[in-house]
Amino acid sequence: MCLRTAGEPFIIMAKQLTPFPVPWNSQAMPDCISLKPNVDLGVVPTHLKFVGGLVPDEAGKLPRDADGKLVVVANMAKLCSESLVRISCVQVPFFPGLDEADVQEMVDGFRELKLQVHFIMMVGGADPMNPDDEDAVVEILVGGLSAAKKHGIETVSSTSVEEWLKPGATRKEGDEFTAAVAQNVRVHSRAFREAELDGSPVKAWHIEFLRGGEFKTFTDIGRIWTFVEAVNKEIGKSFFKVMVDAAHCGDSTLSIPENEAIIQKIADGDGLGIFHASAKTTRGCLSTDDGWIGALLTACARTGKLKTAFVEVFHHEDAALEGLRNLDPGHGLDTCDGRTYDQVVLDGLTDVARRLNNLSVRGIL
Repeated sequence: MCLRTAGEPFIIMAKQLTPFPVPWNSQAMPDCISLKPNVDLGVVPTHLKFVGGLVPDEAGKLPRDADGKLVVVANMAKLCSESLVRISCVQVPFFPGLDEADVQEMVDGFRELKLQVHFIMMVGGADPMNPDDEDAVVEILVGGLSAAKKHGIETVSSTSVEEWLKPGATRKEGDEFTAAVAQNVRVHSRAFREAELDGSPVKAWHIEFLRGGEFKTFTDIGRIWTFVEAVNKEIGKSFFKVMVDAAHCGDSTLSIPENEAIIQKIADGDGLGIFHASAKTTRGCLSTDDGWIGALLTACARTGKLKTAFVEVFHHEDAALEGLRNLDPGHGLDTCDGRTYDQVVLDGLTDVARRLNNLSVRGIL
């Protein structure tokens, strides 16, 4: 068991007191769980709420706490100090128009915590599937990609294949779906080239699909792979990857076996990307996932190409996500069971770390 004292932390085993080292931050809680496989484990800090935690104000300034510290950096420092497993990375939203000094402060703050920094590029106000919006979407993406280059970010992600919760949107099938894929290929290959990503610090771009309702067209893992495979063919390299988000997979119309089969197909095509350990529908405590996280994490592990896993929890009262609560009241459920959202995330990290370790023990990972 792990024991924290007022002084130096210790681990107790077989009635012997042995100092437990703090390998990366003298202020951090010791790593009571040593991660066995070579997989990076991190946090998407959406539990802080977009409004008040992650979204900038009209001047592009990020939220700060009472001590003047960036909310997201202060919270990650807290999580790093309390987690039973070392947190190695953070995936943070990047909004157009962010204040450059705040971005620098945020990135520097994360790196002081020894965290690899990932950007999730946020795209809004334009439809990537509409040729009339092509220039606008490319401009937004190039802005985020240029910031990633400037700050030496190796991995970027986005949900940039469709406009989120677009009123009146309908599902594209047949020729319309083919056209939507082709338009997204044009948008993303243009952004890749105009941002001059080839040979840059940015090594991969992970694309996330969303559940039905949030999106209408790119709503399952098979459909997003159709796009990723096509755009990689266009640029001549496997730069784009499919993000496997257990929540969105669980809320799609495909079964667990169907998702597992497509995950293997994606890995065989060198397109497997980041794994999000996130619970379907509620997006809260991982205990509400109905088995999807364990099944799909194992499926990704079996491919031999799982490199990064993030725990992602959303706050059920986030003002920015009212549209999701209207879409499905299950998103508004309080799944904390008396805990703080920080503790829900910490419990999620422990759960995923144990799963990863046991996948290693069983020879799957």
